[in-house]
Amino acid sequence: MTSITERHKTLERNVTLLGVAALVTVAIGGIVEIAPLFWIDNTIEKVDGMRPYTPLEQAGRDIYIREGCYVCHSQMIRPFRDEVERYGHYSLAAESMYDHPFQWGSKRTGPDLARVGGKYSDSWHVQHLTNPQSVVPESVMPQYGFLKENDLDLGDPAARLKTLREVGVPYSDKDIELAMADLKAQADPDADAGDLAKRYPKAQIRDYDGDPGRITEMDALVAYLQMLGTLVDVNSAAAQEELATEKGR
Repeated sequence: MTSITERHKTLERNVTLLGVAALVTVAIGGIVEIAPLFWIDNTIEKVDGMRPYTPLEQAGRDIYIREGCYVCHSQMIRPFRDEVERYGHYSLAAESMYDHPFQWGSKRTGPDLARVGGKYSDSWHVQHLTNPQSVVPESVMPQYGFLKENDLDLGDPAARLKTLREVGVPYSDKDIELAMADLKAQADPDADAGDLAKRYPKAQIRDYDGDPGRITEMDALVAYLQMLGTLVDVNSAAAQEELATEKGR
């Protein structure tokens, strides 16, 4: 015991020796954490049901980010009882694997939106965005009624999808080729959507803002909100994720 104590005192009193020991310790820890990443293709386990956003959903997500919605609403349900009981099953990493940038975060002024899809009707979302206080009197959210007045700037959805493919989102050549047609078809229940539903499982095809004659920014944003948390069977996916984690240990 005395010998160990003396060695410890020597280490504490010798700045150079202490620095070298600290450097070696940190280096070993860094190697253990970083080295495995060079031998795996992806740090996120894929789960059944997860797919890239449709062009309309992606346009809605761009509006969501443009308007700063992420500043007050996170999309990360933590694995704590109070959060799970309020918002639903905790978020899985795979559910954000195609997000650029992802919407995980710690700041919340309003509720978490990770599983808001299908929780309310389209008309509720339109009313909430138009006049938040009319449905949630205590809300401090600003009004976004102008989204229903603004026609969606279609731009070049194919270029947007092509750019996302460059950073790893698995859009096919056909997805990119049909991007404009897919965007228009998803917001028009009377249009021929082709194989949109096959290429984008669980894509919801309908008019979202109550004005079928136009595709507005409100259509796009509501389409995005209505798909959040709806793609993955979270209970099954969580079991898959846990099993994969156990195998990796």
